[in-house]
Amino acid sequence: MINYQEIIDKFYPEDNALRHILLTHSRCVAQKALHIVETHPQLDIDPDFILAAAMLHDIGIVRTNAPGIECHGTEPYIRHGVIGGAMLREEGCSEQLARVCERHTGAGLTLDDILQRQLPLPHQDFLPETIEEQVICYADKFFSKSHIDREKTVDQAAISLAKFGNDGVQRFRRWVEMFEK
Repeated sequence: MINYQEIIDKFYPEDNALRHILLTHSRCVAQKALHIVETHPQLDIDPDFILAAAMLHDIGIVRTNAPGIECHGTEPYIRHGVIGGAMLREEGCSEQLARVCERHTGAGLTLDDILQRQLPLPHQDFLPETIEEQVICYADKFFSKSHIDREKTVDQAAISLAKFGNDGVQRFRRWVEMFEK
């Protein structure tokens, strides 16, 4: 089993607002993702992996600049997934776990999204491919780090995805069909 708490403690050693936001958000994502695992045994998803992935999917926010959620690093927030993936690889975590970090932004980002919007990301697709990547990406859409005290409805989550384009909303709606039925 992955010791996600040890990794969190390494990068978030102080008991401060950012650690609280990360832990609260990640626990909410974990709870929703584990509910999907429990109610869809036919998907054959390892709950231990899902728990670790949910707790670590946003590990990279510590290095970003998003003062509204207490992030005082230097990198653009949109890079938190690729930063987190690199951090987990440096810690010796699996490629599967690192990819969850990289592929959870929006409902995934395509190379076209990155190029058209001139995002400061590597020029490649960052779409959730494995079922685990999809579950974490989906569960994450219901919880904002700026309003950690509430869960969005499906419609609210879809509206918040609209800024990433219609393709992401369509992917999200397919996940609604997969995970909520």
